Amino acid sequence: MTQNTVVLAFSGGLDTTVTVPLLQEEYGYDEVVGVTVDVGQPEAEFEEAKATAEALDVEHYVVDATEAFGDLLMDAVKANATYEGYPLGTALARPVIAATIQAVAEDIGAEGLAHGCTGKGNDQLRFEAVWRQSDMDVVAPVRELDLTREWEIEYAEEKGLPVDSGNDGTWSIDTNLWSRSIEGGNLEDPGYVPPEDIYAWTEEPTGETELIEIEFEQGVPVALDGEAMDPVELITTLNEVAGAHGVGRTDMMEDRILGLKVRENYEHPAATTLLAAHEALESYVFTAETIQFKQTVDDAWAEKAYKGLLASPLVDSLEAFIEDTQTEVTGTVTIKFEGGQARPVARESDNAVYSEAAASFNTQAVMGDIEQGDATGFAKYHGFQDRLAATIQASTDVSDFAADIETDT
Repeated sequence: MTQNTVVLAFSGGLDTTVTVPLLQEEYGYDEVVGVTVDVGQPEAEFEEAKATAEALDVEHYVVDATEAFGDLLMDAVKANATYEGYPLGTALARPVIAATIQAVAEDIGAEGLAHGCTGKGNDQLRFEAVWRQSDMDVVAPVRELDLTREWEIEYAEEKGLPVDSGNDGTWSIDTNLWSRSIEGGNLEDPGYVPPEDIYAWTEEPTGETELIEIEFEQGVPVALDGEAMDPVELITTLNEVAGAHGVGRTDMMEDRILGLKVRENYEHPAATTLLAAHEALESYVFTAETIQFKQTVDDAWAEKAYKGLLASPLVDSLEAFIEDTQTEVTGTVTIKFEGGQARPVARESDNAVYSEAAASFNTQAVMGDIEQGDATGFAKYHGFQDRLAATIQASTDVSDFAADIETDT
């Protein structure tokens, strides 16, 4: 290993492929080392990265981080983590990837860390939030040299670089255990209707239905239809089962960290299913106040996660609250797949804040010495201020009307 070495977050796609010679030509690095981090991508992507690295004559590492990523995804489930309505995926993967790449760079004694992100996206911020805590140089050629995708394609052709950015370069695709994102090309036009072939994990919804049962222990899904599974196996299995029913498609206008509004397409069948089941179980075992307050905490956790800032003091405090609540989130939820939806249709738990006898229309008493008639006093007070305000407003309106008549005459 030379003294002037940079470690590159390497996918083998267009951006990272053209970044390799640029790091040598424009930045003067003697050696570029590529690192591909496994967070659940298809095997073909690793083969592509290996083949591209070999063609570029760069040393290349593939590091498995699926277990660490799976553990983080369980934290996301406990926090019901969504951003503007869709399950966070890429945002959660990037810090795991960045930390893994940094570990390799430290191990080989590299001087710099590099990525192929543009200056318009979120990933540059998520990578660098991790890397800038180190004493290594952080390099972003695509951003710093103000490159466009068209320029990169032309540059790759001139240099004879092996590039394949997915679907012959039409779409930019990012895949991990939790989600698959598709963007670029015609999808950048909000008025463009995406073709069915952009999807790989989800089928067009049909009239078929299916019931599954998910078991949770302290907020973590641990079994599917009675079969115990670790996080990675459970997510992988659910992606197939739920995806076959068309569950987990999102087509949205997303607000990025920098303030840009962009069109994004996502697939996330397992995430959609697990989040629906988890929230259904929480609504069964939590008090109304806990549900309301935890929504605020969950939103704050998701916001930090979206920005790639989970390693912050605030998140430590948020997670302390979340973990405390999850001690009660144990039980099972039955999900029905139908028409592209994952709908909770049954739930069971020994910790339920629910009494069938108390809530039933078929019983007279509520519980203990509480009877239906006791609600009469509550009903008299309920809405009292609203009624009082309406009375005062009505009186004021009448007075104003009378004054207007007197003035006119």
